[in-house]
Amino acid sequence: MAKDQLLFSNEEMDNASELNNLQEPQKEVCMGIEFESAEARRAYFREELRKKLPELRKIEGFPIGTDDDIVRLSDPPYYTACPNPWLNDFIAQWEQEKQQLKAEGKRTDDFEVKVPYASDVSEGKNNPVYVAHTYHTKVPHPAIMRYILHYTQPGDIVFDGFAGTGMTGVAAQACGSIKDEYHTKIESEFTSLYGKRPKWGQRHAICSDLSPYASLVSYNYNTPINSELLKKETNRIFSEVEKECSWLYATMHDGKPIGRISYMVWSDVMVCSNCGNEFVYWNAAIDKENKCIRDKFECPYCKCLHNKNKTQRAFETVYDDVLEKTVRIIKNVPAILVYTVNGKRYEKTADKFDSNQIEKIRAYKFSTWYPSDELPVGYNTEQPKRTQGYYYIHQFYTKRNLIALSVLYDKLQKSQLPNKLKFIFTGMINRSSKMNRVHINNYFFGGGGWNAGHLKGTLYIPSLPVETSILEQIHDKLNLYLRAAPLLPKEMDNVIYVASAENVPVVSGSVDYIFTDPPFGANINYSELNFLPEAWLKVITNNSTEAIENETQGKNKLFYHEEMLKCFKEYYRILKPGKWMTVEFSNTSASIWNFIQQAITSAGFIIAKVAGLDKKQGGIRSITTSTAVRQDLAISCYKPKKDMEKFSQEEAKVNVWDFVLEMLEHLPIHLVYEKSTTAIVERSPKILYDRMIAYYVQHGYPVPMDAQEFQQGLRDRFIERDGMFFTADQVVEYDEKRKTTDGFAPMGIIVSDEANGIQWLKNFLRDEPKTYQQIQPEWMQAINGVRKDDVLPELQDILQENFIKEDDGRWRLANSHDRTDLEKLRNIALLKEFKKYAEQARLPKAHIKQARIEALRAGFKNCYMHNDFETIVVVGDKIPRSMRDEDEVLLQYYDIALNKV
Repeated sequence: MAKDQLLFSNEEMDNASELNNLQEPQKEVCMGIEFESAEARRAYFREELRKKLPELRKIEGFPIGTDDDIVRLSDPPYYTACPNPWLNDFIAQWEQEKQQLKAEGKRTDDFEVKVPYASDVSEGKNNPVYVAHTYHTKVPHPAIMRYILHYTQPGDIVFDGFAGTGMTGVAAQACGSIKDEYHTKIESEFTSLYGKRPKWGQRHAICSDLSPYASLVSYNYNTPINSELLKKETNRIFSEVEKECSWLYATMHDGKPIGRISYMVWSDVMVCSNCGNEFVYWNAAIDKENKCIRDKFECPYCKCLHNKNKTQRAFETVYDDVLEKTVRIIKNVPAILVYTVNGKRYEKTADKFDSNQIEKIRAYKFSTWYPSDELPVGYNTEQPKRTQGYYYIHQFYTKRNLIALSVLYDKLQKSQLPNKLKFIFTGMINRSSKMNRVHINNYFFGGGGWNAGHLKGTLYIPSLPVETSILEQIHDKLNLYLRAAPLLPKEMDNVIYVASAENVPVVSGSVDYIFTDPPFGANINYSELNFLPEAWLKVITNNSTEAIENETQGKNKLFYHEEMLKCFKEYYRILKPGKWMTVEFSNTSASIWNFIQQAITSAGFIIAKVAGLDKKQGGIRSITTSTAVRQDLAISCYKPKKDMEKFSQEEAKVNVWDFVLEMLEHLPIHLVYEKSTTAIVERSPKILYDRMIAYYVQHGYPVPMDAQEFQQGLRDRFIERDGMFFTADQVVEYDEKRKTTDGFAPMGIIVSDEANGIQWLKNFLRDEPKTYQQIQPEWMQAINGVRKDDVLPELQDILQENFIKEDDGRWRLANSHDRTDLEKLRNIALLKEFKKYAEQARLPKAHIKQARIEALRAGFKNCYMHNDFETIVVVGDKIPRSMRDEDEVLLQYYDIALNKV
């Protein structure tokens, strides 16, 4: 192997080898037991885990896999690729450690957080930890640190039941690490917000997820790295893989097979709809003169003009020696390749040597294992079946890369650090597949390379897939991991496991804080997208209770809502009274937003604040779709203290004001936006009343008073400022801080239904047009007060029906002419929706549980004008009575119709 192909120099290797030879195994104490080494601890607890597996298999979310594979993937008791039976032991140990921290003055018994972290958080993704490994969604750990530092003190226990790659755990431990740029920035923010620095010190984290793949990545992020040993093992394995697989990536240069392929672009073969001849998409569509891909391209034989989306792809029938049968798959051929000679890069089209190499590779017989699992039924998994004829895992890879991956996986399984090396390996999986695509702009213009990676959030295989050398990737992935190492934990402490968030095997009231980033509707089908790496790990997600919306899996919005409610009820059970939960929200759908809020409040939590969380750079959907936003929301809510849960029915009315007092004490007192004091909508009488009603109803208490009596009680007991209510102590602070700002940004309209939602948007767009990305985060926070039974249309639909979209994508108020046309279109849409209600209302035993009030108003009005009083009565009898009787327009039409029928 040439020296420039080594991952590390011989001198570095000698130093690393000498260091590791000098190091003796360090003793380890775990669960009160002393072990001679980490490996001895691991072996002992693996056997204990094996004994417990029969009972653990009964727990919700137990993954699909054999005992041997689950035990092999685990590093117990800190990490288990299944439910973790030692959680309560860890909690008991951490509770004891709190006493020592208290003696050292690092924590106090009277620590209480009364107000939420109300400031918007802005944190980019370009830190070494974030980029060390890819995943569908991640919240940068410095962003999570702010919440942990606000809501907890050193030694507290933090939980995340949708942990993904474990950023909550990384953040918990980072709160106790040495000072770095994040600490300096956070200290400055806290000093500005609260007039004091945060309490630095390590917190303990319990991180679970349904996905074994996610949990393995989380384990690697949350455990120490022996960097020198990792370098040694990686270099050894690289040398062995290079020795066995270098022939796979050989190519000709100056007539000699001395080049090494870095990556090769393949191209689909198309079929001309006119002459029936096959032609190579790359040759026909790439416009080298104008440096682009042509939208329309000619058949080279008959000159017929084609469009890619409407052109038929060619298929071929080949023998699959794994399946031992012929299969029909998409036909593609090599188009262009990039290779190196003595460290210098070259580019060429595939030649006869390369074609012979491909035939030689096709004839290769595997001697090492690789996955050949059939793709499960699903939404994302249907696309490769339908468009490429790919039904099995191994079909996602060229045979060249599959051979190299198989050899690499076999060697890392036998290494000293199999699970650490799997962090590197799983980081290569998607880029090693045919999903990897060419970045055509970078191909022509440079600037970051044209090996673009796979399209995230899908199992899409492009027409120009890029086959990236396995040997090329190992070095890059190792370096990314090593760059993150200084920011990762220095000791084993956090606990990682695989299970459902619906059943957390810990005692009630044992967790000090929850930060969670759950799935949001149909945004991402995690289990389907994780099937590729999990097939290599041999432990697969059990997705029966995966909280997503997926029609192919038979999961609708109702299923999603019910599953999220179960999870939040479990969160409520394990959280200590008076403690907080932060829910990170990322979805453009108003219905999903309402489902999440309803699930949170139905579980018993009180929502105190919704703030922005800007991760600086969105995923693929936030970059490419017109309805996407690049700012998430953070919902801050708390579990009321125990004495608030003991109302008797007789005491309910009296205890309303205790409940309101606790709510007010948990709300931010003063917020500043662009140097002005800004309204806190949660302090408005309407939101306070809605929160009280929701809490009483969820706990089965009688609703003690109407809105008018409630508002009078607020004015009698609390102090009003700028349309908001405060306690006596709070109003002093508010008044003082109010003096330091330039003015006041009024609360405006609280959106409770579609009509005032439209008015809210008119106010928001009054001064200047705004893009969807600017409107959506503010809109999501404004719709807190929507009635329970009202179906609020999606923001995009309301904008299209009521506002004008400029050519630059900004929305503005309609002028008088446009308003007339819009009103006609909107009325047609509303009447169309009302017709569905009328048809449903006439069905036997029909009951309309939810309806769009604006559609009902338009429909009742139209029926009235056409003397169709019967339809008004039929529909009015089938909608919720509260909706009909509390809306003066609906009630007016209904009363008139009753007298006419």
